[in-house]
Amino acid sequence: MTIVKSTRDRSENLRTALVAASDRTAFQTICKSFPGKRAVDETQNINTVLELLRVRHYDFLFIDLDMLRRHIEGNGYKMALQPLWFASPDIEIIVMSPPETIREAVMAVKAGASNYLTYPLDPDEVKYVAESIYESIIMQSEFEYLRDKFWESDSLEIVQTRSPAMKQVFEKARLVALTNSIVLLSGDTGTGKGILAKLIHQHSARKKAPFISLHCGAIPETLLESELFGHEKGAFTGAVKRQMGKFEIAKGGTLFLDEIGTITPSAQIKLLQVIQDGIFQRVGGEETIETDVRVIAATNTDLKKMTDDGEFRRDLYYRLNVFPIEIPPLSERKEDIRLFIDIFLKKLNQFSNKEIRDIHPDVLDAFMRYSWPGNIRELQNLIERAHIIEQSSVLTPESFPGELFESETSAGGIRIDSSITLKELRQAGIEQIERLYLKEILTEEQGSISGTARRAGVTTRQLFKLMKKHGLRKEDFKVPKGNPKS
Repeated sequence: MTIVKSTRDRSENLRTALVAASDRTAFQTICKSFPGKRAVDETQNINTVLELLRVRHYDFLFIDLDMLRRHIEGNGYKMALQPLWFASPDIEIIVMSPPETIREAVMAVKAGASNYLTYPLDPDEVKYVAESIYESIIMQSEFEYLRDKFWESDSLEIVQTRSPAMKQVFEKARLVALTNSIVLLSGDTGTGKGILAKLIHQHSARKKAPFISLHCGAIPETLLESELFGHEKGAFTGAVKRQMGKFEIAKGGTLFLDEIGTITPSAQIKLLQVIQDGIFQRVGGEETIETDVRVIAATNTDLKKMTDDGEFRRDLYYRLNVFPIEIPPLSERKEDIRLFIDIFLKKLNQFSNKEIRDIHPDVLDAFMRYSWPGNIRELQNLIERAHIIEQSSVLTPESFPGELFESETSAGGIRIDSSITLKELRQAGIEQIERLYLKEILTEEQGSISGTARRAGVTTRQLFKLMKKHGLRKEDFKVPKGNPKS
């Protein structure tokens, strides 16, 4: 990752642009906005754009909307922009358009372009748009640098995220970690509350002291107080000796209380006392014991509503709710599904004799449509199960439950996106049919390129291009040894 030291360093030395437009006036206007050492090149050919992006670094690409549509086969703006990103992954693309096609320009931005400008170009507007984009790049680079400097190296994999909501969660965790404040984590079951609690502990001043976790909902009511505060010998039937509770064991460290909303009213009173005063008594004992423990609590219920309904002590709720962090469900952070898959596969490969390195695009598409009621835990379980079943180097649809793909049956398996034009929808339908057709033949031919090309009526060169376009690899269709074609 390139670390940005300051805005001034970047703006003076690294500002370069490529202008792709048939009107040379656009090039001249943009040159006025990139003075001094800032180099601006131009071309009127999309193929030259791709060649230049591969051999030279540019910060910006200003491209005419008509050129983008005319020269890249009209597969929708996302598909049209992809070759540019493949050639230069970090390029910032600004679309230039006449006022009458501004709607098309907005659609290009929705597909991933950084911004748009309308003809005739104004030098001040060009400069403003470029500066705004660059400022956001600098802020993001600095944030990632500070984040990576803070998190321990073994935590960097966990805190990687593409979700804006999760970036806020990790930033809150970073801020509260170095304090002694009580943290209340809320979120659905399986969202990773326990992992976040441990992450906060590992980056706190208490990290060398114990991290003790207790699932309050899994402990019988009669034993919960004993688990929390310990008991004296003879305190109840079966108490044959003195036992320390979690608050004693966790002294100097962190106590994570999962499903805090399930604890009994009497345990709530004692918990309030130990949080407020740092003292408690064992069950059946009279000795006052002091403790220094940081509490992180978690709940998958609405603790505020429970308080309003009289099901949870109000004073305890406010003591716990010092620093609340709400963790979004997986359905609201689907951008991270790909990251989770890579993490899970890496760990599963370490403890097996398999080397499964990827997941089939059809499975990934199904994952993006699925609602994930079990959140990250459900995703992890599905990947682990598929890893056991799979015989190839890629997790294929056959290794997953059929209900994951049920949503594909509607509209003939073609997803309807109401945000695109009818022309783009038709093109998307053709793309999906084309992909399904190639998959079917590749499956029947067990990945044979020559056989597939012959049956499809295309050359092997054309087939390779089509397979690359649709993300298909012949290896994914090979039948593993010992599993001959039936």
